[in-house]
Amino acid sequence: MKYLHTMIRIRDIDASLRFFCEGLGLKENRRMENAAGKYTLIFLAAPETPEAEVELTYNWGSTEDYGSARNFGHLAFRVDDIYATCARLQAMGYTINRPPRDGHMAFVRSPDLISIELLQDGQLPAQEPWASMPNTGVW
Repeated sequence: MKYLHTMIRIRDIDASLRFFCEGLGLKENRRMENAAGKYTLIFLAAPETPEAEVELTYNWGSTEDYGSARNFGHLAFRVDDIYATCARLQAMGYTINRPPRDGHMAFVRSPDLISIELLQDGQLPAQEPWASMPNTGVW
């Protein structure tokens, strides 16, 4: 058996690509548009693990309520510098729901409310403003 990908439904391709590619640093591996099925599939991966993909599924014209996505759980990514990653995402307008107070773990949500866990490669010493920043919302 071989793990292939995790699929999440998205509402806005541009907003999702901004978050996952510009914010998290994932790269687009490929894209498929199916006019008959009225959907677009975009496969993304982290540069270090191109074989472990995230599939973004955009259903054209859908008004389906995807809910708060709390039943899904989360995606997790190891990062080289959790503080720099969180600062970049925050500067882009994303809320850091669980700041990296411990220098090791943080949570943020995608534009489609998917929880993303960020895990530091190793552990960094506590650093302000993160060390004293409270949790915001849910993740």
